[in-house]
Amino acid sequence: MTMKNSRTALNTALLNVKRPGRYLGGEAGSVRKDPAAVDLRFALAFPDVYEIGMSHVGSAILYQVLNQTAWIAAERAYCPWPDMGDQLRENGVALSTLESDTPLAQMDIVGFSLQYELCYTNVLHMLDLAGIPRRHSQRSEEDPLILVGGPCAFNPEPLADFIDAALLGDGEEAAVEICQAIRDSRRAGESRQQCLERLSRIEGVYVPHFFSVDYQADGRIAAIRPHDTDYPSVRRRFVADLDSAPFPERPLVPSMHTVHNRVALEIARGCTRGCRFCQAGYIYRPVRERQAPHLAEIAHNALCSSGYDELSLLSLSSGDYSAIEPLLQHLMARRAEDRIALSLPSLRVGSLTDNLIEEIRKVRKTGFTLAPEAGSERLRQVINKGIEAEELIRSARTIYSLGWRVIKLYFMMGLPTETAEDLAGIVELSAAVKRTARGTEGGGDVNVSVSTFVPKAHTPFQWEAQIGLEQTVRQQQTLREQLQKKKLRLKWHEATLSLLEGVFARGDRRLGALLERAVDLGCRFDGWRDHFRFDLWQQAMAECHIDSAFYLRQREEDEVLPWDHLDCGIPKAFFLRERRRSRQLDYTPDCRHGQCSGCGICDFEQLTMRYADATPVFRAEAAPPTSEPGRYKLRLRMAKTGNARFISHLEFMTVVQRALRRMNAPLRYSQGFHPHPRLSFPDALPTGVESRAELVDIELIAPRDPKTFSHDMNAQLPEGFAVLNAEEVDFSTPAAGSTIRTSRYVVTGQDDFPPDLALRVQQALAADSLPFVRQKDNKPIRVDLRPDIADLCWDGQQLTLDLHRGSPVVIACFLLGLNDSRVRSLGLCKTEVTLEIEARPV
Repeated sequence: MTMKNSRTALNTALLNVKRPGRYLGGEAGSVRKDPAAVDLRFALAFPDVYEIGMSHVGSAILYQVLNQTAWIAAERAYCPWPDMGDQLRENGVALSTLESDTPLAQMDIVGFSLQYELCYTNVLHMLDLAGIPRRHSQRSEEDPLILVGGPCAFNPEPLADFIDAALLGDGEEAAVEICQAIRDSRRAGESRQQCLERLSRIEGVYVPHFFSVDYQADGRIAAIRPHDTDYPSVRRRFVADLDSAPFPERPLVPSMHTVHNRVALEIARGCTRGCRFCQAGYIYRPVRERQAPHLAEIAHNALCSSGYDELSLLSLSSGDYSAIEPLLQHLMARRAEDRIALSLPSLRVGSLTDNLIEEIRKVRKTGFTLAPEAGSERLRQVINKGIEAEELIRSARTIYSLGWRVIKLYFMMGLPTETAEDLAGIVELSAAVKRTARGTEGGGDVNVSVSTFVPKAHTPFQWEAQIGLEQTVRQQQTLREQLQKKKLRLKWHEATLSLLEGVFARGDRRLGALLERAVDLGCRFDGWRDHFRFDLWQQAMAECHIDSAFYLRQREEDEVLPWDHLDCGIPKAFFLRERRRSRQLDYTPDCRHGQCSGCGICDFEQLTMRYADATPVFRAEAAPPTSEPGRYKLRLRMAKTGNARFISHLEFMTVVQRALRRMNAPLRYSQGFHPHPRLSFPDALPTGVESRAELVDIELIAPRDPKTFSHDMNAQLPEGFAVLNAEEVDFSTPAAGSTIRTSRYVVTGQDDFPPDLALRVQQALAADSLPFVRQKDNKPIRVDLRPDIADLCWDGQQLTLDLHRGSPVVIACFLLGLNDSRVRSLGLCKTEVTLEIEARPV
């Protein structure tokens, strides 16, 4: 299929998909560079839907790092949801970047972030939509280089046939070095192969086809052979000092709702707890913490520039951060007047002190999550979790007593050496946690979540077996029945998803054929339950002669593993020692507080543990001036045009609120537990309809000059949104949205208008009723349109609708005899409104 880039076709597609805001770009904080002014264009591709990718901190860091380099333009692309993917295919439109609408095939580099094995089909799907050949061997000198990074890059072998290179480890410095090498190679007139040879000399860069893999008759790997003896293995890339590494202080702010609508602040990287199942705990070592005063400044700048009202402190274990309590206290004191909420999404039982729980209580309003991982003391010793039941019970009692009503408990099943008694321990421990809520005000509940253990590369359990499909389902059923008897709810991870994750987590290059066949059969978005097609995967496995049991089996300790030539910084001998210690129930202490565990990650010079000062000194700030809050109101007339017409009404409200926060408007807030700005909006505008007459009332506690206010707000609004006019009105003036008498809409595009439109307009105005059947949630609904109509006019050039209420799209469909999608594509715009009560001027 010939791929093209057609804005007209794309706009038509946007009218036929859910959540078109995913595909618009132009967000606050986005960077758009002139392609002619840069040497290299880098597409940061995320193989999942927009709202997931926009919440990924690593992508945000690379977006800033690359765009801060004058000669590099970093742009973004996300995997289109199936409805949009189908639209692109049907219209022959190539998958393009959000910033410049450039097809991915015209970029210099396309870099995928691999966060999860079940996104691999989306990688190939995105290459297909972009018109880029899947396999590296099929690409020409003109095609972009395909790179991958992220945690799954530590075993990218299932993707080896499709990628040109992988980056192992931290990308802040390596990403720019990769771009520099590619630019130098092109200036030297080198071939694609010579360019990859340059890349292979960068620490952390792995070029798969510079290695060959031999297999034994039984399917196991016989040898991994480097083609160049000077390139026998690849060592992970490290950023030695996280505190000096860049971090976004002007984050991208989506115009639509995403998974994490907040500033995400990485306070530390790495973990030394040593949980033997946890890949992240090993591939992100050593622990590197940012200093608390630096974090406070980043938080301040990011909140001011984004307009977010929530801040999340991220690390593998936020509670282990050396200065967590003083940092929390400072942030809460500093941000209280700004009504900023804080969250700590990653907490370990072993890091919870009563003081820390008390601080969290002040900022966290949702359920409290704890992860004992295993139900028995014995099994927690096997996995090196280092949590005793008494400690968990004590923490739960404190949590309930401080006002939480729900505790979420996370466990795994299928862990090495697990017995029926260990599974029963999940039920008993969960029930014991729930009993601690007795006697607390309001009582408490427990939600239990159980996932299936999936062995991962570069961990002490990389040799272990994963339980099969039937055993997984059987154990899930047992747990559900036993927990129901205790009046506890169970959530579990789908057994088929866990099986596929396990196959690819320790997979080799032979899985490339399986992956390609699955994509050909229609597999995509495998991590989403509603889109996962295990039947298609079974068909692909059968056709490719792949036995999932071979990849879920226990490995021999002397077996060559697919990732043996990839060095995460921790030697295989350490993992073997830890595996053997697990069988002896030997605990390996956290070297943060004890002696070095000898994992080999540190050189104790450049690469070593870097902890934040436990008693930080924050920069003193002058107290903001205080004055008695007044009562003022501004009425804005706003435009929503161009791509902004695809933003939903709720998202429009969020865009306005964040712009007001970015300009530091003196907003008046509601009272209560969850205060919100006192704003008034009109009724929802149908998606795809433009407007130049959206009236928004804003209550303030201090006066502002309307002209200056308009100018300042326009500087903060994303593309397509604008304040056309602002006026101060009396505070007691009723909200504009509640006093609208009529709204005027104009419809252009007369080529599609019926020749008897004038007669249709005349008949509609003369009618007492206008019965019409419209579709709502795929169900027909009979309505009378006549009460909604105040006046209609067709002047031979445009159709004008004056409506009391109702959707202009439905009425235009009735008059023009066109379907919903066609009417929205004509150019429908709200141009003015008439109010029942005119605003009283001040």
